[in-house]
Order: sequence, then C-alpha cells, then structure tokens
Amino acid sequence: MTATPQTPPPASKRPRRTPAPEERKIDAERSRRLLLEAAKDEFSAKGFAGARVQDIADRAGLNKQLINYYFGGKEGLYEEIGRQWLAEEATFNDPALPLEDVVAAYLRHSLADPRGLRLSVWDALTGGTAQEGAPEDPSDVSDVSDVRRRQAAGELADDLDPAAMLLLFMGAVAAPIVMPHVVRRAFGVEPDSPEFHERYAEQLRRVIRHLA
Repeated sequence: MTATPQTPPPASKRPRRTPAPEERKIDAERSRRLLLEAAKDEFSAKGFAGARVQDIADRAGLNKQLINYYFGGKEGLYEEIGRQWLAEEATFNDPALPLEDVVAAYLRHSLADPRGLRLSVWDALTGGTAQEGAPEDPSDVSDVSDVRRRQAAGELADDLDPAAMLLLFMGAVAAPIVMPHVVRRAFGVEPDSPEFHERYAEQLRRVIRHLA
C-alpha cells in the first residue's frame, strides 16, 4: 500500500525587520552616490538640457522619484555636482603652490575624470548657465585675481594680461578633453594615457616657466 504524501504545513512568515537608522543612512548615501555618478555621465554626454531624469535613474538602477527626494529635481542634482566640483577643486588649487604645479594639477584631475570639464563645455555652449536666470559663477573673477597676485609675485612677466593668461591656461587644460583626435594625431597616443599626461604636463610646466 502506497502512503499518500502529506502536504507540509505552510512555513511561517518571518516578520519583516525595520531597518535601523544607521542602515537607512547607509542606503541613502549609496543611492545619492549612484545618482550623482549617473548624472555626471549623462550631463557630460548630453548637457543639462539633453539629459533626461529617467535616463539618469535607469543608469543608477534606481527609481527616478529618488532624484526629487534627495536633490529636489534635475536642477538640484546639477547644482550638487557643481558643489562637489568646487570641493574637489579646493583640494588641489592651493595658492601657496607654484603656478606650474596648479596648472599641472588641473590637467591631472581633468584627464583622470573628464566629465567635469565636458559638462563645463556643454554649459558654455548652451549659454553659460544650466538654468535660466541663475547667478553667474563668481569664481571667474577670483581666478583672474589670483593670476594678478601671482604676476605681482613675479610668476608672470609684467607685460602679460592676467585675463589672457587665465584663458590660455584653461584652454591648455581643456584641449586634450575637447580635441582628443588632435592628441592622437600629434602625439601618437591616447589623451588618457600615462605617456601623454607625463609629456604634456612637463611641456606645460616649461611654458609657464618661460612666461615668468
């Protein structure tokens, strides 16, 4: 006689545990970090106007509502990226360092992560501000003031225009990012290669020393 198999009783459901405050904090920080990284990718590739909130959320693997929750929307997300850039810039833009070291540091930072510079180019090409009516960035004026200070200290010749020098340095740093094809043709290497970075950084240092 074959025994009839007994249906096992349903397993009792384990009660759902409420996340501890520290766990919620870690999860929130992770979500914010993922959204910021995804936004840097999207903004640098498509500009502020072209980047879609849904694409940013999809790239981060999160619900797009979290962008509103954590940043107050697309504009707030863009502004937070700007604040992050200023905080990073403060770690290497040291007024006590020689001018050639500061320019070389900007180059190193831009080659290591070109998204910030690409985003700035998009911003400039679409009017200079991501949002209509947004205040101008006062850092432009302080940068010229710093060049003037360095000129007074003897780092630049007296007959050079500080504003022109600032534009020259910014263009020199941006060139490998916005014209990578020129780097490949002229140097025979990729712009993000250690070979290019070492050679180009040394040449920039020499040029700046000649300007003194």
